[in-house]
Amino acid sequence: MSDLTRVKLPTGIELDVWDTGPRDAPALMFLHGFPENHRTWRNQIAHLNGRYRCIAPDQRGYGNSSKPKGAEHYETMALVQDIFGLAKVLEVETFTIVGHDWGGALAWLVAAFGQSTGAVTRAVIANAPHPVIFQRLLLTDPDQREASQYMRTFRDPAHDAMIAEHGLAGLLHTALTWNDRPQYDPDELPLLMQQWRDPQTSFAMLNWYRASGISVPSMDDPFGLPPEYAPPPLPKIAIPTLVVWGTGDEALLPANINGLDEVVSDLTLEKIAGVGHFVPWEAPDAVSAAMDGFLERTN
Repeated sequence: MSDLTRVKLPTGIELDVWDTGPRDAPALMFLHGFPENHRTWRNQIAHLNGRYRCIAPDQRGYGNSSKPKGAEHYETMALVQDIFGLAKVLEVETFTIVGHDWGGALAWLVAAFGQSTGAVTRAVIANAPHPVIFQRLLLTDPDQREASQYMRTFRDPAHDAMIAEHGLAGLLHTALTWNDRPQYDPDELPLLMQQWRDPQTSFAMLNWYRASGISVPSMDDPFGLPPEYAPPPLPKIAIPTLVVWGTGDEALLPANINGLDEVVSDLTLEKIAGVGHFVPWEAPDAVSAAMDGFLERTN
């Protein structure tokens, strides 16, 4: 398992952080998604930490990192500021942001806001939709809306009594109606199950969904962009960006990679066929190879 360092941010939030590799090497900041932890990126970090400083936090609400009560503490911009705060405390002036799932959703925003200051020099996104494209699909695309109904389940307080008693595992089983459920590494599963059984951690993880401004209509709501719709006001990503996409993802469908060239100026797209949502560990060698080529080309 990883050796974790406790890092206190200027806001008082404390994160457990896996910080490995030469301190004077270019920094890569790895962000995990739901319902995992810093170990999402274990294979890529093992591959890269001889050449790069690899920093992978358990994000707010995960592992033993701070878990403030209340969904208002998990608003997206607070989570983004955690990443910039972490870089400041670790004295990392510039870094490449790397993210998967919810970590990828943050990575899009960290890239958008960090590119203007020069703090974020590159982005690597794995199976995480750009917020402009994703929101549009949820409003207009029946398949993606249906695939995202689990988000409504995660937001529904009707399940809170069950979570308070049993944790997250039961809700994951019922809400994620995937045909192909990923097979977790037996060495990783005990830590994940320990975290999923803990009610405080379970609610903290779900608060990422409950605080998000993404609108997920029901299947009964009309399809199409409403007259008042305006896309999220994000600047175009101008830094070199690698998007790695497992095309077998049942939660985030391949339609999410259509139109990426409209929101990213310098895009490298690597599709990995037949691989599902958790591409960093479902296809570790392919992801590491894609990162190798991209990092060398954009050095």
